[in-house]
Amino acid sequence: MAKDPKQMTGYLYVLAAAVLWSLIGPFSKICMEEGLAPLEVAFWRALLGGICFFAQTGICGGARIPVKHALFFCLFGVLSISVFFSSLQISIQLSGAAMAMVLLYTAPAWVAVFSRILFHESFSSRKGIALGLALFGTALVCFSGGSLNAEPSVLGIVCGLISGLCYASHFPFYVWWQPRYSTATLYAYMLLGGALALFPFVDFAPTRSWTAWANLLALGVVTNYGAYLAYGRSLQSINQVKAAIIGNIEPVLATFWVWLFWNENFSAYGWAGSALVISAVFLLTADRS
Repeated sequence: MAKDPKQMTGYLYVLAAAVLWSLIGPFSKICMEEGLAPLEVAFWRALLGGICFFAQTGICGGARIPVKHALFFCLFGVLSISVFFSSLQISIQLSGAAMAMVLLYTAPAWVAVFSRILFHESFSSRKGIALGLALFGTALVCFSGGSLNAEPSVLGIVCGLISGLCYASHFPFYVWWQPRYSTATLYAYMLLGGALALFPFVDFAPTRSWTAWANLLALGVVTNYGAYLAYGRSLQSINQVKAAIIGNIEPVLATFWVWLFWNENFSAYGWAGSALVISAVFLLTADRS
């Protein structure tokens, strides 16, 4: 238990971020139950979150950057946002929200690989063990049939892994650009690029229910802008290692929500694989190197 009030505030902020991120699955499932296609859900999440980040940069400064950098961030957003958000939504639809979030959390394993290739970071035995656990756990989750208790969906599995890969691409990008630009500025332009790439797949049907719009708004503002804002505030009080470890509660909570409200559940193999993936993430995030 932290005695320092500032440190305790940091723990509460990162816990809030994890809770908000864990709601991606439930909000997305409701939107798709209301008749929205996965790519349309991804578009509105990117657009509404991007509006919030642009509003922040407009108020605090940082929206005006060199054109070449703005274009690069938007282009990067096509991969890191449009493909990321849409593949995650497709995985949620085909394999279940619980499985999609576990596959998304293979991202730290990809980050370890990127760090070795791009930044020549040492590859410790801890990282090797973690990658082995992540790979074996992912295989068990994939062959378990997912959390919908159905036949394994190849497309759902592939999209879940792609979402983890795209999410992992954020980290080396931040390492390179954050000394020059704020997180709000980077996300504003990345989300703009992602929304523009997804725009052709949206039909803008005027008959959407209030339930659909409320959950789309929650996806964009709560799970996107609010979660990253809380996570950023946590890093002002605690270090990244502690924040990352506490943040790993996200897939556990995400699984709990869809079990509670939609009766999504893994088989024994699926639970074992999920435990291995989450254990691998703990090993990687606890590695101070």
